[in-house]
Amino acid sequence: MEKLDSVVGPVQRVVRALPLGAGRDVLHGRPLGHPLHPLLVQVPMGAWLSAAVLDLVPGSSRSARLLVGIGVISAAPASLAGWVDWAEQHEQQMRTGLVHAATNAAAVGLYAGSWVARGRGCEGWGRALAYAGLGVAGFGGMLGGHLAYRQAAGANKTEPVPHLLAPGWQTVGKVDEFPLGEAVRRELGEVPLLVVRRGDVDLDVLADRCSHLSGPLSEGKLADGCVECPWHGSVFRLSDGWNVRGPATAPQPSFETHVDDDGTVRVRLPGAG
Repeated sequence: MEKLDSVVGPVQRVVRALPLGAGRDVLHGRPLGHPLHPLLVQVPMGAWLSAAVLDLVPGSSRSARLLVGIGVISAAPASLAGWVDWAEQHEQQMRTGLVHAATNAAAVGLYAGSWVARGRGCEGWGRALAYAGLGVAGFGGMLGGHLAYRQAAGANKTEPVPHLLAPGWQTVGKVDEFPLGEAVRRELGEVPLLVVRRGDVDLDVLADRCSHLSGPLSEGKLADGCVECPWHGSVFRLSDGWNVRGPATAPQPSFETHVDDDGTVRVRLPGAG
């Protein structure tokens, strides 16, 4: 749905401009090592599912209304985390994410209406709005699953790296092929590498494709012992691949290095034999 791009651009700029500071990385889920949004979603969905069950139990109307309200309130932080992730995705993912968000907003509106109707004594109308909201939220969840599993939004793009390489030390070139302080791209089988030489025989080697959305780190900016992804600004420490700043939630695979007496540079993943 390319027509959605006219909406995607302005909304993306608004989300990126939010003054979240260090909280942005928290909302991405960097301290967890994976996106926070799917975890936060469990609270409103759990509350609404529980309310749907209680609506079938006589005498549980007050408890059901309480759970409906909890779901509406807890949807706010879940939505914020989702928007922060959404603003750092590919175009196709953002199109799906926009429909996902609109669907969930409709579900929240239905549940808010349910909460108000119940407070006014319109129990039947409140239940009807809640069950409608549950159906819409379920459809939104299906879109979220499509976004995560079919379109791979939020998945660690470097997870396959250890499975694509042979064990043991492997050659990537001669030490004098790597200029001091410059990013050089090398291929090791099916895996592209970022190689940065920082001394006579001292080199840092990371998987080149960013764990966030496979951006080429070898085309990124080097500063303060780190590399910044040119696509979405994730920052990784060259010495060990640690993700210093998001939106990446997973670190980069980092390689051990060894330089032979003849200047041959060999690398291997830690623990790879």
